[in-house]
Amino acid sequence: MRVGIVCPYSLDVPGGVQFHVRDLAEHLIAAGHHVSVLAPADDDTPVPAYVEAAGRAVPVKYNGSVARVSFGPVSNARVRRWLTDGDFDVVHIHEPITPSLSLLALWNATEPIVATFHTANLRSRAMQAAYPVVRPALEKISARIAVSEDARRTLVDHLGGDAVVIPNGVYVDAFASAPVREQWTGTPDAPTLAFLGRIDEPRKGLHVLCAAVPALLEKWPGLRVLVAGRGDRDDALEQLGPALRAVEFLGAVTDEEKASLLRSVDVYVAPHTGGESFGIVLVEAMSAGTCVVASRLGAFRRVLDDGSLGLLFPTGDAAALVDAIDSVLADPARRKSLAEAGHAAVRRYDWSVVAQDILAVYETVLTPAGSEPLEDRNSVVEARLRRLISRWRA
Repeated sequence: MRVGIVCPYSLDVPGGVQFHVRDLAEHLIAAGHHVSVLAPADDDTPVPAYVEAAGRAVPVKYNGSVARVSFGPVSNARVRRWLTDGDFDVVHIHEPITPSLSLLALWNATEPIVATFHTANLRSRAMQAAYPVVRPALEKISARIAVSEDARRTLVDHLGGDAVVIPNGVYVDAFASAPVREQWTGTPDAPTLAFLGRIDEPRKGLHVLCAAVPALLEKWPGLRVLVAGRGDRDDALEQLGPALRAVEFLGAVTDEEKASLLRSVDVYVAPHTGGESFGIVLVEAMSAGTCVVASRLGAFRRVLDDGSLGLLFPTGDAAALVDAIDSVLADPARRKSLAEAGHAAVRRYDWSVVAQDILAVYETVLTPAGSEPLEDRNSVVEARLRRLISRWRA
């Protein structure tokens, strides 16, 4: 199968959508499919051979973060050329209404279109404003995927229609077999916590964790908090206060370093305050066999099965976070039990499972001869997707 995948966000600054696109492309290529990815990236950015770099992106504030997108006549010309040269059986567009390559591809593509929606924001003014403009183009989409129930609800509430829920994927074995690094390993008297995420992005919740650290140090004087992620370190230092002596900034880490970090620490902490559609980092920590403590966001609750696979605390409540972390540090047996439960459940997110579900959606949009009118083809696809949605919700 010839598959074209469109990523709206720049590969210069990796993020969750970019990692999802990369891993899906590589899994499909390994399975024998021809895959080309179109994404914003500067000409001097090193990209894999399967990526078509579409040029420089500009930063735009969106959903509590900063997205780097490409839009305009030059980008549109590159999209059209990529579609023509690719001769794809299926075009898979991620975040199709994002004003970047994704929306341009949606406007230009004549091939069957599969769209994946990642955003979870139940009060999205941007989606409400965009709907009248993008509505005609949305009718071109043959099949819709949402990465979580929260993303599906956002889609239904703002754009109408429905979607099959297929989560983000993880290479579980890569985390489960990562080498443990002594410098990140805790001891009974000096346990280690890990935080992953942009350190200057408020919704990632580093400030909540930092507010909890002084009280934790009273109980665990040797505690170490390992913070990995991009962002302005000087800005982050200002919010640490008394937590400063326990926090170690690791900066940006490679995929291999991330896996080792998660395998090495006693607890992974996800104090995010909002804007999360899934919680891929929780799945990565569970894959590594590490106990997870996370804020009670809807997406995190679903990944952690309402607390049976990890510990949840009220979002933004530093005092509750202290109690949650202290409870699992003080009870190694409970910490081990939660980690084992999470690791046993995480196989459902392995790319060997997730990619097969995505391929099943691709199959629904392909017709034997490919000659039916678009409206007839879409009605057939809709019937097939109803059956898939019923199966995945069962």
